[in-house]
Formats: sequence, structure tokens, C-alpha cells
Amino acid sequence: MDRRKFLGLGLTAAALVPATLSAVDFRETQPKTWEATTTADAIKGLYGDVQLIEESVTIKAPKLAENGGAIPVFIKSDLEAKSVALFQDANPRSAVAVFTVPKGGIIDYGVKIKMRKTGKITAVVEGKNGKFYSKVLPVEVSIGGCGG
Repeated sequence: MDRRKFLGLGLTAAALVPATLSAVDFRETQPKTWEATTTADAIKGLYGDVQLIEESVTIKAPKLAENGGAIPVFIKSDLEAKSVALFQDANPRSAVAVFTVPKGGIIDYGVKIKMRKTGKITAVVEGKNGKFYSKVLPVEVSIGGCGG
């Protein structure tokens, strides 16, 4: 394939992508979520009064984080979901991120978060069945960057 055809196909594909993707600005639509200082209040701000089912969600993160400024967190689930939200209770504001799951999307997300001190990470998956699933994981943050 010559370069002009390749570039033409790339531009066509790039023009179509914005028409098929959509995102929700949760900071605008759910502002109480981002102002909340506790995980419970942030979850309530995002989803309302919901019952969390502690199953079907996996979180992976280091048990002892050497660097609280960049803690890798991985969230997985086999659920058909509308959204995935991540919270922590170590910083002044609890909400970290909210992802809208596209139709047929796979929940296998990885992010790096900041935690100022030892605390808990909570992932909440909003299922398409109207139920809310969660997992809580404690993470110890090393003070001063030393793990010993």
C-alpha cells in the first residue's frame, strides 16, 4: 500500500472515531462525587443510596506501596457493566476516576493513583442489571519511600 492511501485511510478512520465514542463528564453531572471526603459519600454522590455487593470485582495493587505518588491499580470484572468507579480514603477527596463501559466492553482497567498515607482502595462496578458490585483493598503507603 502506498503512503497516500495509508494516510487517507488513517484520516478517514480518525474522522469516524469521534462519532462512535461518547463520554460522560461526571465532574459536571455528579459534582458531589468529587467534593466528597469519604468513600461512602463519594459513592452516594455518584450513584445515590445503593446496596454494594462484594463479589465479581477484582482489584490488584501492591500491599506496600514504596511510592505513594504513583500506585498502580488494576480493576477487572467479567460483569456486563455501565460504569466502573475508583475511590480511596487516604486523600482529602475520595473519588479517583469513573469510566463509562461501552456496550460489549471488557473491564480490565489500569491506572496509577496517588495516596498520601495508608488507606483503602474501593472499586465499584455498576452492572447493566441495576446492581452495584464492589471490592475493597487495603494499601499500606511507605512513609519517606522506604519499604522497610
